[in-house]
Amino acid sequence: MSNGQWYPPEWPDRIRALARGELTVAPPKRAATVMLLRDTAGGPAVHMLRRRASMAFAGGAYAYPGGGVDPRDDDHQVGWAGPSLGDWALRLGVDPASAQAIVCAAVRETYEEAGVLLAGPTAGTVVGDTTGDDWEADRRALVARELSFADFLQRRSLVLRSDLLGAWARWITPEFEPKRYDTWFFVAALPAGQRTRNASTEADRTVWISPSEAAAGYDKGELLMMPPTIATLRTLQPYATAAEALAGAAEQDMDPVLAQARLEGDEVVLSWPGHDEFTKRVGGTASTEHPGGTR
Repeated sequence: MSNGQWYPPEWPDRIRALARGELTVAPPKRAATVMLLRDTAGGPAVHMLRRRASMAFAGGAYAYPGGGVDPRDDDHQVGWAGPSLGDWALRLGVDPASAQAIVCAAVRETYEEAGVLLAGPTAGTVVGDTTGDDWEADRRALVARELSFADFLQRRSLVLRSDLLGAWARWITPEFEPKRYDTWFFVAALPAGQRTRNASTEADRTVWISPSEAAAGYDKGELLMMPPTIATLRTLQPYATAAEALAGAAEQDMDPVLAQARLEGDEVVLSWPGHDEFTKRVGGTASTEHPGGTR
């Protein structure tokens, strides 16, 4: 393979099994992930983590902080700053309660995995240092799901800063995967006074890297990534600052991207609508790249 596209070897067999009606399609679980940006002399850099090679799903792949939605955050009243839940619902394509839970998941996962908290005591502030023992105790309770994010915000009298987030994309795990997620991608700028750290038990490395450098590493086959990751990285490349990227979020297409698989004789053809570079044709034990597609 000439690039770093994550492509599990079992996919062709699972696609054929699905075509024969031998697989039950699992419903996707809601999830959120955040492309956290900071400005550098050379332009914005994005915070990425490398999943441990031992992980059953996408081991060794580079990704952003993210994870599943906690249903406890659907209807619990949350201190809120920024666009209304109605506005977020329209942007995310869901009902207002789901919109709250998805945005909560984005902010919570950024805190759990990167130690960065997009919340503050007022609608115009953010917290400063979150590395103290009391903060760490709460972070661990959130990771263990002993504490909901809504309760965490309430206990600390914090307001969630939804205005610091921009909805960027939405990708749904292919139907032939046993674990599926309906994932909303967000962009955010690192708040002043806060620093990232590798707080995730699922990652063995974190980096700040420019979208262009990360994309070049993928193209050379040096950095392994799933299609949604490299696709969103490419769309970040035109922006000169984190603020420009955040402002550009409103222009991003939020239509869900779902891989399509079909059989042409004995050959499996896998594609992501609107993203020709990921098209794969697999026949027997050999895989070939789509002509003019994957780089």
